Amino acid sequence: MARVTVFGAGAMGTAMAMHAARLGLDTALWANPFDSASLEAMKADGKHPAIPAHLPESLPLFGPDELERAAAGCEVAVMAASSAGARSLARMIKDAAADARVIISVAKGLESETFLRVSQVLEEEIPGVPVAAIGGPCLAAELAQELPTAAVWAAREEGTARAAGTLFEDRHYQIYYTDDLVGTEYCSVIKNVAAIGMGLLDGLGMALTENFKNAKAALFTKAMDEVATLVVALGGRADTALGLAGLGDCLVTGLGGRNRLYGELVGAGRDPQATLQDMQSRGLTVEGVDSALDVRQLTQERQLVLPYHEAVYRVLLEGGDPRSLLEVLC
Repeated sequence: MARVTVFGAGAMGTAMAMHAARLGLDTALWANPFDSASLEAMKADGKHPAIPAHLPESLPLFGPDELERAAAGCEVAVMAASSAGARSLARMIKDAAADARVIISVAKGLESETFLRVSQVLEEEIPGVPVAAIGGPCLAAELAQELPTAAVWAAREEGTARAAGTLFEDRHYQIYYTDDLVGTEYCSVIKNVAAIGMGLLDGLGMALTENFKNAKAALFTKAMDEVATLVVALGGRADTALGLAGLGDCLVTGLGGRNRLYGELVGAGRDPQATLQDMQSRGLTVEGVDSALDVRQLTQERQLVLPYHEAVYRVLLEGGDPRSLLEVLC
């Protein structure tokens, strides 16, 4: 039986550890030094603050000073940090994960300083261990509650992703495999910007007592066309962008989640920066704001014109009017 260690006790890391433990895998969950709040809650209440379900009794929980115990015999290392924290987490555990068969990344984003994808960061910090990335529409709370979920596991060689993913498959968690690692990771960046735009339309509709269902459907289609355009320009495949990793992930993020909520609040008239700071103070990370900057730079470098994503960028970072999104249809 493969030994799985999940490094990072955020919502998604915890959900992945819960899922693995319920499958009967020999699993350990390690809380890094930045997980103190969730670690305290799990020790006190038996569940993560962002997840309704309780931890399985079979899942051991380790604190920051117990890394050696948590990583003992690790064969599958699940890296559960945000894109901003991926490098620092890799440096913390590189010796513990050096003998793993595979590293699995759950992060969705780019490293802001280098514009590297997370798999590239992990390959730099823990050389010699193959890396796979998880994409697609997978909300942590639903995975933890064993609600039906589908995900995309991607690696440079599809067999790498498949060998690791088959350990985690069951009727509640269906996995699709691909060798389009580039496309899968870029989809996870761009979809957050598209989802904020969906929230902007919802908030604008609330402020104007309108619904904009027709406009939202048309703009969602426009957004996905732009996602595919950029993914292909970055070296990924169009079918990845228009499949579960792109369209599917964008849909679930646009229907709910932190990025859509942020867009709704801004669309209803709240200041973008003040709203972002307020959400962050409540422990709600909004990856899409940094992603809007990333997408704009990637777009400009390749001399592309993506009106929907440009409109979202201008609303969030240049004081643009949310109603400008409607002009994209004209």
